[in-house]
Amino acid sequence: MQEPKQERSVRTRDQILRAAAELLEEHGYRGTRMREVARLAGVTLGAVYFHFPDKEAMARAVMNAQPETVVPYLASSGLQRLVDITLVWSWRLRTDLLLRAGVQLAVEQGAFGVRDATSFTDWEKILEACLVEAAANGELREGVDPAEVAEFIVGTCTGTQLHSQLMSGRADLTDRVVRMWRLLLPGLAPDAVAAAIDLDPLRGKADA
Repeated sequence: MQEPKQERSVRTRDQILRAAAELLEEHGYRGTRMREVARLAGVTLGAVYFHFPDKEAMARAVMNAQPETVVPYLASSGLQRLVDITLVWSWRLRTDLLLRAGVQLAVEQGAFGVRDATSFTDWEKILEACLVEAAANGELREGVDPAEVAEFIVGTCTGTQLHSQLMSGRADLTDRVVRMWRLLLPGLAPDAVAAAIDLDPLRGKADA
């Protein structure tokens, strides 16, 4: 049976994104060529340009695809979901080329003339939604601002992964994330709630 056109288009776009991620990570933005992306993805150059009019559009798509590599692996809710997002993210940064290239591009984008905060603000919205749910469930201390905390965590994780990359090639990133939460949770949640949050580093490893 012939694959529906829309599904084929989605699959082709994903192939292109993952090929682009591999080349962008290896060669950087300036060293990546659309023709090489097409070759690695196993598609025509025309197919690449159909989905992405230029290299900048392709790089932006890689940057902004980060949640797609993390959110499908989540099953929890509220404050635990907030923690689990960072645990899954910390593990998948080691194995998922698309996530790794997206994080790298987001941090380095200014070097190639792009200023796109979407990848950061998208994460903030995702984390804020977890915190709003946590507040509704009575999991947050009075006065905690979900938007403010979400922005702080995105910034903290960005710096943490850069530090971890420098110090250990991200081998210790999950441990750093766990330590981050041990410091933050007492200020965010009542004692009983904070104590009940599972900080097992292996929570984020499934399928990583």
